[in-house]
Order: sequence, then structure tokens, then C-alpha cells
Amino acid sequence: MEHVISGVAKFQRDVFPKNKEVFQKLATGQNPEVLFITCADSRIDPNLVTQTGPGDLFICRNAGNVVPPHSNQTGGMTASIEFAVAALGVSDIVVCGHTDCGAMKGAISPEALDELPHVKEWLGHCRGATEVVKHKHGSVGSEHLEEITKENVLLQMQHLKTHPSVAGRLACKEVRIHGWVYNIESGEVLCFDPQSESFKPMQECYTGENQFKSAIGL
Repeated sequence: MEHVISGVAKFQRDVFPKNKEVFQKLATGQNPEVLFITCADSRIDPNLVTQTGPGDLFICRNAGNVVPPHSNQTGGMTASIEFAVAALGVSDIVVCGHTDCGAMKGAISPEALDELPHVKEWLGHCRGATEVVKHKHGSVGSEHLEEITKENVLLQMQHLKTHPSVAGRLACKEVRIHGWVYNIESGEVLCFDPQSESFKPMQECYTGENQFKSAIGL
């Protein structure tokens, strides 16, 4: 905890003064372009990976970068998605999974989560991903972790489309949904290309306007 406290002191002493104008502008409102949904894993830093600053991303984090399907029961993710899309007017939504994801390991072996009942129930939102992989291979195990991580990103992208605020803006092409997987060890970010139905290196998905539209399904 000491390094966290000393970090705050360093921020106030060295960082804030150099960016005072930025923070003064942000003090009265926000206008992020992107809703960034990712895992709560401590190894993931969305601003570091995307090289963005304060005010650029509206970030939602939870175990497994889960987006529960829309229901009449209000939850933190549902409210945050609605606020980002309907109130803040973000133009893009990124669902970003990552390698070595503990939540995906739990989804593979839910029986190991009996002592973590809330985690086990939460990861029920990932079951569709494990079932896809199970159907392909006949079973699921640790050797399928990468595949399940990717399938989970696709599943949560589908869940996003059930949220009314997202569905309406998708129909009018006012918002775009992206699926990413971040490799912690290599720093590589793969993005889903709907035309090839596969994850590709980012430079292959976002090179030029036509490729950009292809990558996001327009």
C-alpha cells in the first residue's frame, strides 16, 4: 500500500501541475469517444494499452469482461452501458478480453468455484462461450483457454446488442462494436474481423477506411 500512497503524492507533485489545463477542462464534464469494457484483472491497464489519457475512455471492468444480457433487473453494467451510450453518446464500444484470464479458467471449471458462489453465478454469463468450444471439440479443458477467451468476447458483443440503448444506435449506425483480445506477454492486440470470422492483428483490421469498416461490420 505504501507505493500506492507515494504514487498519489507523486501525481499531485509532478503529474498534475504539468497537465493542469487538461484536468481543469475535465473538472466540469466528460466527452469520451469509447466505452471500453474489459476485465478487472490487475494486469490490464486500458489507458496504457491504448495510450489514451483522462477523459478519452469510459471504462467498465469486471471479472471476465462480462456484459449481462439486458433484463428488467438493474445492474451496474446495465446502468453504465446505458449511461455511456444514451447520455454520453460514445461512438464506439470495445469488449476486450485478455490472455491467461482467471475468469475464463473458472468458466472452464465451474466446479472449482463452489467456495466462490457469486463468482460462479457471474461466470454463468460466459457459459455460451464454453458450450461453443465444447461442441467443437467434444470437451473443454485448459488447452482451450485461448479459444474460450475469444468466444467469450464474441458472446459479450452479442449480449451488448440486447441492450435497448445499444440496439437503437446500432440500427442507425451511430455506434460500432469491436472485439479485442490483449496478449499480456507479447503486447499484441487481436481484433475480430467479421468478414473472415476470425481474430486478426490490429494492423490488419484497422488499416484504411475500408478495412476499418470491415473490421467493425459496416
